[in-house]
Amino acid sequence: MAKSKWAPFPHANKAFDYAGPKLEKAWDKLHAGDQEPYPDADRIGKLLKANPKLGKAGDAARLAEALAEAWRAYHRGDFEQAHAEGAALGPLGAVVAGKAMGIHATYLVEDPKEKLKRFETVAGLAEAAIAALPKEANAHYFRAFALGRYSQLISIAKALSGGLAAKVKESLDTTLKLAPKHAEAHLATAMYHAEIVAKVGGMLAGLTYGAKAATAEEHLKAAQKLCPDAPVVWLETGNALLLLYGDKREDDAAQAFAKASKLKPIEAMQALDAALAKSHIE
Repeated sequence: MAKSKWAPFPHANKAFDYAGPKLEKAWDKLHAGDQEPYPDADRIGKLLKANPKLGKAGDAARLAEALAEAWRAYHRGDFEQAHAEGAALGPLGAVVAGKAMGIHATYLVEDPKEKLKRFETVAGLAEAAIAALPKEANAHYFRAFALGRYSQLISIAKALSGGLAAKVKESLDTTLKLAPKHAEAHLATAMYHAEIVAKVGGMLAGLTYGAKAATAEEHLKAAQKLCPDAPVVWLETGNALLLLYGDKREDDAAQAFAKASKLKPIEAMQALDAALAKSHIE
């Protein structure tokens, strides 16, 4: 992956600089959507205790600061740096490494083959993290995220027949069991149901895959309640409504996209979400 080019983050990002203590102060807002705990020495120490193979207890403070630096790079849009710094930490840094590569691939990589390669990489990082730290919600979430994005590129039909969709659902269910307030997992679950309903029809979706429009809407509402200020919530709400209802809910989808586009981003992913939402209504 080192040879692949990383397109630069295309938005002004001075406001996304969380140097020094700014990161911890803003952490709860920055991570309202994924519920990732702040990487201080105490948390890293607990992870090292859970799996001593990941490092020595005496290194907790150093590893915590290295992980915080990777997150600072991620939030300001330096995705390549965030991925490299996170990956260098092994399973401890898999979440930031995976999120950096996954978000960059989703929004800033155009070549479908390159996207597929990157989502495969993210899935691999997540699976290694799950093996090392099975109780970390975001390891499961980014497995679902990567496999879900991969499925969208190869077609939902192939994903269903190849068993990928089942793996996505399994990982999302585990994520929400470990972190019930994980808004991004609620959104992804909504999209899982919406895409299957859109592909095979409501009756077959429910009977064969347990996918239902009503369940999708329940998860959308949960995400909206948990993170009303996150552009991705309204972006995915619009996408899900179009998948589920098409022209019948076109106005509602447009309103969701408009809401996403008007929210003020506080970090790089939010800026990309808001810009994409805006492009849907222009």
